[in-house]
Amino acid sequence: MKNKFEYTLIRSRRSTICVQIKPEGIVVRAPYLVTNAQIKAFLKEREAWIEKHLMKVREQQRKAEQAGILSEEDHKRLRSEALRVLPERVRYYAPLVGVDYGRISVRCQKTRWGSCTAQGNLNFNYLLMLAPPEVQDSVVVHELCHRLYMNHSADFYREVLRVFPDYRRCRQWLLRHEEILLRGQR
Repeated sequence: MKNKFEYTLIRSRRSTICVQIKPEGIVVRAPYLVTNAQIKAFLKEREAWIEKHLMKVREQQRKAEQAGILSEEDHKRLRSEALRVLPERVRYYAPLVGVDYGRISVRCQKTRWGSCTAQGNLNFNYLLMLAPPEVQDSVVVHELCHRLYMNHSADFYREVLRVFPDYRRCRQWLLRHEEILLRGQR
């Protein structure tokens, strides 16, 4: 049985097979004991799903290429906007989460939208200003909830959803548009 797609196989101590569609290509993660025939059958079963998601990724890449690279002036404007908007959103959400925080900084990061240090300092990617306000808020709440839980446990996500019930939809938006938004920094 020949597979229609080329893929990278990563074996590990996991218990199930999964397939990921990434801009770099298809990644299949499988347990050590699963045979190649089982992997091929798994991919054959999911062929339509894989094709659909490959088309989505290619469309995102096409849009990203059309979007082009942001100018230095664009970067300055976005940074300035982030320094004005994000601290205001942090001040709004911190009491709702029930936490305090340290300093807030904005920078252009290659892979992160935000982070929270053990000291309570919050860092945000100023390219977030290219996203809708509710998506920006979802990242602010996510980072503030790290003041309670410095992990991504069920308790952490329970708190995020308590404060920001629309978090999952915003997270999906960010994942779908990430390639386009991050394209501007290259």
